[in-house]
Amino acid sequence: MAATLDPCLDGIDTVFLVWTAPPSAVAPALERILKHAQRIVFLSAPIKTAHPLFQQPNPLRAMVGQIEMMIESSGRQWTFLRPGMFAANALSWWAPQIRSGDVVRWPYLAAPTAPIDERDIAAVAVRALCDDGHAGAEYVLTGPQSLSQFEQVSTIGRAIGRSLRIVEISPDEARRELLTIGPLPAVNMLLAAWAAAIGQPAHVTSTFAEIAGAPPRTFLDWAIDNASAFRA
Repeated sequence: MAATLDPCLDGIDTVFLVWTAPPSAVAPALERILKHAQRIVFLSAPIKTAHPLFQQPNPLRAMVGQIEMMIESSGRQWTFLRPGMFAANALSWWAPQIRSGDVVRWPYLAAPTAPIDERDIAAVAVRALCDDGHAGAEYVLTGPQSLSQFEQVSTIGRAIGRSLRIVEISPDEARRELLTIGPLPAVNMLLAAWAAAIGQPAHVTSTFAEIAGAPPRTFLDWAIDNASAFRA
């Protein structure tokens, strides 16, 4: 319930907002947050980026837009972080298959994304929360490379020293087999995004390097650092 936020917000003037609650909680929760917070950093999504991967209609997109509108109209300082595909998705998408064998079954293997290491998202969030100069900024954050899903799985195989057999499955097969990664609406949302992304490079930005003064971690860096999660 939104009322449970009140003791948590006592004496708080800066909030890092990561939304996981139902859409019905948006208005009452934000009303309470905005009574206390003078600065809000919201972990949003690239809903304004023209790349088709990010432009497929879905309920989550609508909810994110509602949250942003309430924050923007509040008069508070705000920063929106807009990361693309998280590298950490590989932990729920591919790690179970790789731990149990050498075959990875997946749809739209040619679909490219630019996965970003979650540590790089966190580094930008810390700067936006603690440093001045980020008010009103909308940071689209990506990893440094456009990689197909086939290339990403192959990179994990390289990181763990194994040869993986990567098998393309149809969207209908994916709807049956991928319910372990989320409910059917979430699977359909991903399938639509990947289908739309086929045939062009992923959207890649230099935003992290401009803010942090260092290059973002590559997907291979991430895979090496998380190799134990893919070993039986």
